[in-house]
Amino acid sequence: MKRTKKGDILNGPRPSVPRVDTVARALGILECFTAGEPEQTLKQLCEKTGLYKSRVHRLCMTLLECGYLVRTSYSSYRLGPKLLVLGKVYERTNTLISVARTIMGRLAESAGESAALFALEGDRSICLAREYGPSRLYFAINEGDYMQLHATAIGRVLLAHASEETRNSILGRPLESVTPLTITDRRWIEQECGNILERGYSVNREEMELGVAAVAAPVFDFEGKVPAALCLVGPVQRFSEQILPGLVEKLLDATGEISRLMGEKR
Repeated sequence: MKRTKKGDILNGPRPSVPRVDTVARALGILECFTAGEPEQTLKQLCEKTGLYKSRVHRLCMTLLECGYLVRTSYSSYRLGPKLLVLGKVYERTNTLISVARTIMGRLAESAGESAALFALEGDRSICLAREYGPSRLYFAINEGDYMQLHATAIGRVLLAHASEETRNSILGRPLESVTPLTITDRRWIEQECGNILERGYSVNREEMELGVAAVAAPVFDFEGKVPAALCLVGPVQRFSEQILPGLVEKLLDATGEISRLMGEKR
């Protein structure tokens, strides 16, 4: 999420047409709600948006009336049912998600690990869809969750296939050490992006969360672009050098099938 000035929150680059500030600020309020913080007080919304209390209150009342927010107490809110309706419409009509979900389910069942589909959004990746495997021990990923790019297998795949401008912008900032094993050296990450382009996948062990590993690969569309990447993620002991080749084979079969259905020409 990018903050440009007080109360002005945007994702990604500025549009080329004039914005309607009221709409942008109302959407900024909705973006304050996350899986980790599903309930927000009026005071929290003011602090996160930088808007005055009176304006946040008016915007919340409008969102409440239209069904985009619900009130849980006099001054606390949660996301409303209208967003679920729109989310389901998006899910049903988004070709990538509808094509990928069945294949992801088979992959998760076959590999025994959670499968998740991510796309690049701003300077992070966002989970578009996920399917859990049969194991009782798994890494929980929720649709809508954001992940770091430099510290994840999925992020490095998306970085490898991003434009040079995007890659330079993201890697030109200070990179956070999420765990003691996170690699933050820009030159190493740039070299790894080149290796990903050659071998077709990325592996990450305990850089985003201790005890967790992942392997990720790109999904291609009819233009040869990478709109998303697919990963398998689970306990690090199940991603050993002996087990990894089998997971990579299953993953690449799945991304290859999704890519063909998305119109990729081989």
